[in-house]
Amino acid sequence: MPDQFQRYGIFYTPTGDLAQAGAAWLGWDLATGQAVGSPDQAIIKRPQKYGFHGTIKPPFFLAEGEDIAGLEAAFAALCRELSPVSLAGLEPKRIGSFVALVPSQDMHDLAALAGRVVSQLDKFRAPPSEAELKRRRQSRLSPAHEANLIKWGYPYVFDQFKFHMTLSGVLKTEQMTTVLEQANTVFQPILPKPFVIDALSLVGQRFDEKFELIARHPLG
Repeated sequence: MPDQFQRYGIFYTPTGDLAQAGAAWLGWDLATGQAVGSPDQAIIKRPQKYGFHGTIKPPFFLAEGEDIAGLEAAFAALCRELSPVSLAGLEPKRIGSFVALVPSQDMHDLAALAGRVVSQLDKFRAPPSEAELKRRRQSRLSPAHEANLIKWGYPYVFDQFKFHMTLSGVLKTEQMTTVLEQANTVFQPILPKPFVIDALSLVGQRFDEKFELIARHPLG
C-alpha cells in the first residue's frame, strides 16, 4: 500500500446515479480506478485525474514517520465522531473560469466539518515543498490565504473553504454557456434534495497521477 500512492486526500464522493453521471462526465471512476465513457477532453482534461468529488482535506504527501495504515485508522475513527451535514441541494455554476456543482445555500456546517478533518488529520501531512508554495502563490493569494498556506498547506480552508464538485478545467468565454447548459441537462434531474454528506472517502493519488478510492466511511 505505501508504494501504491504518492499523495492522499479526504474527499466527499457520491454513490448511485450522481456518482455514475459524474464519472461518465469526467471519464474517470474514483471508486474503481478505471476510465469510463468518452468525455470531451477539451473540457475535462485538467480535473479528470481527480475524479468526481468535493475536496474536504486537500491532497498531501505523508509526513516523515507516518504511514497509510495509521492514516486509515485515524480517518476511520474521525468519521465515527463526525455527524452528517445536510444542505438544500447542489446546482451547476460558474466559478471564475470553470464550472462546478456548488451548494445552493450557506455552507457553515460543512465548512466546520471540513475544518475538523483538516486539523485533526494534519499530523499526517508533510509540509509543502518550495515548488508547491511557489505554484500556489501564482494565484495572487490574499493575506488570509497565505496564512492558511503556511499553516495548513493549502489556501482555501476554514473560513476560506468553498465546497464544490469540479466539472471542467479553465474554459474560454464562448465555452461557458454551452458547458453550463450541458451540466444542467445531465445533473439537474439526479441532484439530491436535500444534499446530504453522510460519508467521507480516503483517496490516493497513484503514480500515473490518477486518484483512486481507498476507503469510504459513513459519518457518525
